[in-house]
Amino acid sequence: MDLLFFCIVPFLLYSFFTLSKLILHRRGQSCYMLAYECFKPPEDTKLDTNTCAKIVLRNRNLRLDEFRFLLKTIVSSGIGENTYCPKTVLEGKEMCPTLKDTFDEIDEIMFDTLDNLFERTGFSPSDIDILVVNVSLFSPAPSLTARIINRYKMREDIKAFNLTGMGCSASVVGIDMVQQLFKTYKNSLGIVVSTEDLGAHWYCGRDKKMMLSNCLFRSGGASMLFTNNPALKNRAILKLKHMQRTLFGADDEAYNCCIQVEDEQGFAGFRLTKSLVKSAAQALTVNLQAMAPKILPLWELARFFVVTVRSSMKKNELLPFLTSLVFGNGKIMKKITFSVLGGGLNFKSGIEHFCLHPGGRAVIDGVGMGLKLNEYDLEPARMALHRWGNTSAGGLWYVLGYMEAKKRLKKGDRILMISLGAGFKCNNCVWEVMRDDMCDANVWKDCIDSYPPETLNNPFKEKYDWIHEDYLSFARLDFDRMVI
Repeated sequence: MDLLFFCIVPFLLYSFFTLSKLILHRRGQSCYMLAYECFKPPEDTKLDTNTCAKIVLRNRNLRLDEFRFLLKTIVSSGIGENTYCPKTVLEGKEMCPTLKDTFDEIDEIMFDTLDNLFERTGFSPSDIDILVVNVSLFSPAPSLTARIINRYKMREDIKAFNLTGMGCSASVVGIDMVQQLFKTYKNSLGIVVSTEDLGAHWYCGRDKKMMLSNCLFRSGGASMLFTNNPALKNRAILKLKHMQRTLFGADDEAYNCCIQVEDEQGFAGFRLTKSLVKSAAQALTVNLQAMAPKILPLWELARFFVVTVRSSMKKNELLPFLTSLVFGNGKIMKKITFSVLGGGLNFKSGIEHFCLHPGGRAVIDGVGMGLKLNEYDLEPARMALHRWGNTSAGGLWYVLGYMEAKKRLKKGDRILMISLGAGFKCNNCVWEVMRDDMCDANVWKDCIDSYPPETLNNPFKEKYDWIHEDYLSFARLDFDRMVI
């Protein structure tokens, strides 16, 4: 018995230390968000109805048909009177922006949010171990990360990454990069800066598929601070629970549905095609199918399985269904995959809040319908779109800011962030709220009491509806005599 005891003890001790080491290792891989700061542009860059009309009407390449298209798009976009536009465009320099104009636009967003982030958290720029910057349409040399490092005199050993061309879902890509680096670098601090350059990429042609970007995109951005240091856990506001990235770049239709090109006249811009909705639905469905087992309760997955089996039996597809489960392919499995967004799975059983990318009213409506979300769930995204417009990769944080300003977030709540972007990509993640006192009004503090407004109707419809009159089809508009 003694011999057996002495043989078992070393094994038990080894198992205990191995398990302890594994637990400590996994704790070190956690990703906590300490704070985030959204950018609020200067009031003199606000893009109200009159200012927007002046910008549209000074484009002499447009014809009456394009003006009507723009009016219809602006009215139905879900964007309000208080969004912001780059100074380059407001000053009429969109046809010939300089490199200095672009740097001024980006610098204002990056440095303002970073200044506020350092002041708010009390950390010094020299404390930062990892820096990730994503601006899709502007990639200078030296990089934007080097520009930040130079401005704040950061350490020589900082791990810096500059992401370009990742589209509106780049923010989640940046967070994933920080999370992966946290697995190697212990007790670290990481910053992600997410924004976009609009002024130098304003479309000046008349291709309707490329004019959409001018109607939707507005100035904005955000900076976020993360850590994997367990000692800072008590200061965290959110904890990253799950991350799922999906890229449909191998599909030609998905790849070309949202792409930067030149039109027939040589004007560069961003082309959005009708297949964007289809590509977004496919990418989102595949992404959520992979994420569902990680975030939904077992009883919901079991319910979905039973419903799927019953449906297969009614259609005499039970045998193919069981076969597809074993071999992992087949047409039946494909049908099941796309039933995820058809109301089959109830994601509200595992998620309390939905932070949708405010890319446009159609995007919000489509995701809401697919996931069977109510107006309460969609309100943060709708209000962020109305107040700030589509701020590209920074848009998610204006939505989160609305939730916080409205005091919706409670400790233990889970937030599903859904981002869609060119590629075509769908990058989603789930956060757990770490505190009960998340009630900072942030960039919403001057207007949160007025949201949601009684109506989201755009003043363009009432003021410029005359452009739809039939008699104008035979007239030539005189821009110089138009009164705005």
